[in-house]
Amino acid sequence: MEADRPRAQSLTRRSPVALGFAALLALAVLFSPRVTREMRDFEVYRTAAARAIDAAPLYRPDDGHFQFKYLPAFAVAAAPVAFLPLRVAKTLWFGVSVALIWTLVALSLATLPERRRPTWVLVGVLIVAMGKFYGHELVLGQVNLLFAVLVVLGILAIGRGRDGLAGALCVAAVVVKPYAVLFLPWLVVTRGRRALVSIAIGTVVVAAAPVALYGLPGTLALHRAWWTTVTDSTAPNLTNPDNVSVAAMFAKWLGAGDAAAIIAGAVGLVLLATAAFVVTRGRGVHRRESLEGALLLTLVPLLSPQGWDYVFLVATPAIALLANYDALLPRAMRVLAWIAIPAIGLSLFDLLGRQGYAQFMSWSVITVCFFVVVASLTALRVRRAA
Repeated sequence: MEADRPRAQSLTRRSPVALGFAALLALAVLFSPRVTREMRDFEVYRTAAARAIDAAPLYRPDDGHFQFKYLPAFAVAAAPVAFLPLRVAKTLWFGVSVALIWTLVALSLATLPERRRPTWVLVGVLIVAMGKFYGHELVLGQVNLLFAVLVVLGILAIGRGRDGLAGALCVAAVVVKPYAVLFLPWLVVTRGRRALVSIAIGTVVVAAAPVALYGLPGTLALHRAWWTTVTDSTAPNLTNPDNVSVAAMFAKWLGAGDAAAIIAGAVGLVLLATAAFVVTRGRGVHRRESLEGALLLTLVPLLSPQGWDYVFLVATPAIALLANYDALLPRAMRVLAWIAIPAIGLSLFDLLGRQGYAQFMSWSVITVCFFVVVASLTALRVRRAA
C-alpha cells in the first residue's frame, strides 16, 4: 500500500496536464480547418524560406506590413517548409503549435523549485491568464511558443548542470526570435566558461548559416538589410493598439516623440537594472535559474519595441511561479498580483466589446499588469523564496 502511494500521487499530479493536452488535441482537430485558413505570419516564414532556397533577397519593403524581420538563419532553417504545399505546411505547423502549448505548460511546471499548489490549480491559472495569447498565436501561425520552449529547455538544462546545452538552446532561440540575446549575457555571467564557449560557437554557426546559399558578401548584405528593416519598421508600430512594449505604452500616453522615447528608455534601463538586481540576489538560492529565466522571458515583450500582446505567452513560467508562491508575497503585492493575472487573461474582445477593448489596449493596461508581475517576481527573490 505504501509503495503504491508515490505512484498514485504522481498520476494525480500528471492527470490535469494530460487532460489538458487531450482537450487541446480535440480542439486542434475541431478548429484546424478554420485556423489554417488564417496563419498569415506563417505564410511570411514560408515565403522567406522559398526566397532563401533561391538565394533571393529576404527583406523587401514592398512586402508592407508582412515584411520578414527575422535573422537570415531563420529563413535558412525554415527552408524545408517551402517544399510543402501551403495548406499541408499550415496544418503541420498548427499541430506542432498545439503540442508546443502543452509542452510549454508542462515544462513551466517542471521549472518550479518545489510544488506548493496542486497541478490542477497551476494549470487552471495558466489557462485563464495565458489562454487568449495561445489562441492568438495559433491563428497567426507564429513561433513564440517554439521560442519559449527552447528557452525553458535551456533553463531546465542549467538545473541539470548542462551549461553547454543551455547555451546552445538559447542561441537556437535567437534564431527563432532575435530578442533571445537577452539571455546570453545572463548565461555567461551565471554559468561561466562552458556556456560562453557554447554561445560563441553557436553564434558563428548562426551568422554563417546563409553562406552556402548566398556566399560571404551576400550573407553580410543580408544581415545589413535585416538591421535596416528592423530599425526602420519600429517607429510606425509604436502606436498600434496591440503593441504592449514600454516604448509603445509611452508613445500612446504621451504621443510619439522624443519625450516618450526618453522616458521609455529610462524605464527600460530600470527593468534591466531590476533583472541585474534579481540575478545578484540569486547567489545561494536553490534553483535560482527558474525565477531569473522567468523574469527575463517576461521582460522580452516589454523591452522589444515591437512587442505584440500575444508575445506575453512567453511569461508562462512567470505566471506559474506566482501562482505557486503567491502565499510568500507581501500582502499588498499578493493582492495586486491576483488582480493583474485575471485582468491579463480576461481582457477579451468578446467580454469588453469593441470600444471597451480598444480603450483597454490604448491605456496599455496589460503592460501595467506585467509590471506587477515583474515586481512580484522581484519580491519573491528579495525574500529568497525562489
